[in-house]
Amino acid sequence: MKKFGIVLLFLAIWLIGLPSPAVAAPQQGPVGAMQLPALSLQLTSPGSPQQVVDSVKILVLLTVLSLAPAILITVTSFTRIIVVLSLLRSALGVQQTPPNQVLIALAIFLTIFIMTPVAQQINQQALEPYLQNKVSQQEAFVAAAAPLKQFLLKNTREKDLELFVALSQKQRPRNAEELELGTVIPAFMISELKTAFQMGVMLYIPFLVIDMVVASTLMSMGMFMLPPVMISLPFKILLFVMVDGWYLVVKSLVESFAR
Repeated sequence: MKKFGIVLLFLAIWLIGLPSPAVAAPQQGPVGAMQLPALSLQLTSPGSPQQVVDSVKILVLLTVLSLAPAILITVTSFTRIIVVLSLLRSALGVQQTPPNQVLIALAIFLTIFIMTPVAQQINQQALEPYLQNKVSQQEAFVAAAAPLKQFLLKNTREKDLELFVALSQKQRPRNAEELELGTVIPAFMISELKTAFQMGVMLYIPFLVIDMVVASTLMSMGMFMLPPVMISLPFKILLFVMVDGWYLVVKSLVESFAR
């Protein structure tokens, strides 16, 4: 092993000492040959205050895009929807049907549908005035937080909100407008989880009854070696299809949000 390391060391020294090959000038290819366009990135000093403002806007936009997954999970309806859909799949007893990609895609588009009114208010009150240089960045953040906070408070339980107000050890706010987003967001998240699990329990009950009936029937018939899941799974899927389960679940999810 020591000799092998010495050989690798001499090989690296020999490669470093090799002369670098000369870069040949680009040659014109045959007529009709595809040529890739050149790409260059340059950082230049801004020539005017407007260029500085545009650069700051681009930086803010990139920051928001980098935080988009966290924003999607914490301050939208995505958490409740994806938890309920996952519990529904577990209640049916199917492992990877529908697959995770389908459930996440459905949750994302339902989230877009539910959050569209809030996004429109943020766009009209904060984003458009900021892009038109009518308000400052701080004013745009305050204007964007107002409709978002209103949506969060409508879907947050008072008990959860009082918990984080007490844990913050700050002066108790006199009204909802004085609440900070740092207090409202975690209260909204645990409230969403509680609501999602409540809906999941209601979804589990009918399928649990089918499992118990099938298991009792197989035991009474003496079929101890036959897994009850193999018999109950077709019945659960049949029940879900007969009652138009996806329609009912999606309808209940969308209507459960106060907008």
